[in-house]
Amino acid sequence: MARQREEPSAYQRALAMLVRREHSRKELGRKLKAKGIEREDADTALDKLNKQDFQNDARFAEVLARSRVSAGYGPTRIRAELGTHGLSRDDIDNAMEIIETDWTATAIDLVSRKYGNKDLSDQAVRRKATDFLLRRGFDQKAAFAATKLSNHGPDADF
Repeated sequence: MARQREEPSAYQRALAMLVRREHSRKELGRKLKAKGIEREDADTALDKLNKQDFQNDARFAEVLARSRVSAGYGPTRIRAELGTHGLSRDDIDNAMEIIETDWTATAIDLVSRKYGNKDLSDQAVRRKATDFLLRRGFDQKAAFAATKLSNHGPDADF
């Protein structure tokens, strides 16, 4: 006679997700709800995981921020994405502080990789490069500095 398998608990399901990668509390709650877990059971499981430090929003924020920096995203976009995960302002601020990135240098690197063989003295090319950086979440100062410095040096005129 075959044994019936017991359904995994909310705690077991959440833990299985955390084994694969970091998740925010909000994200785990949403995924548990999608699996039919009652909110009260999900909250109990998430509280237990948090007390055991298996789920930690501050750690999640730092991991996600580092991942996005290495993928070439700027601070504005990273902050916005962190905000979608229901993280506190303190967790977001701490994650952004911990990553200690020179945003202008990151923008210069992106421009040189994407537009390295193009002439940035051409206004249309420079505009495309600047727009690219702005869409990636860099501020105007970093975007303009990167397109100005990338192949003309610091004293180039716009």
